[in-house]
Amino acid sequence: MKLSTRTRYGTRAILELAQHATEQPMQLKNIARHQEISLKYLEQLIAVLKSAGYVRSVRGSKGGYMLAKPPDQIKLSEVFACLEGPITTTECVESKDFCDRYSDCVVRQIWSEVQAAIFKVLDALTLQDMVNRAKEKADADYQI
Repeated sequence: MKLSTRTRYGTRAILELAQHATEQPMQLKNIARHQEISLKYLEQLIAVLKSAGYVRSVRGSKGGYMLAKPPDQIKLSEVFACLEGPITTTECVESKDFCDRYSDCVVRQIWSEVQAAIFKVLDALTLQDMVNRAKEKADADYQI
């Protein structure tokens, strides 16, 4: 399974918003520069995240974008589903109509376990967990 650019960049962008959740709104040009994402592409990603209710815009001279909820209330699985769509390793895991071997296929069972493991990891993490990890990494890098 390979994650799309949309998911990788969108996750980096919303993580940056989470890292600055208690501050004033962030302008997209600053996020784009920090994350090395084109501004046009970032605008598209933020629009998707905004329509899903994870990001909100703030108008005015000090306006920009902020998280719509606290970072500890946004699961990575939700962001992933918003950007990438449902976690699916293969069609046969989702629908028994896709393959005649649905009920007795050992390979399908393995793909189902892989899918469940991916979801378990994504569902166990919030944006706050990611902020904490980023801070720990920055602190460790600073000490070197």
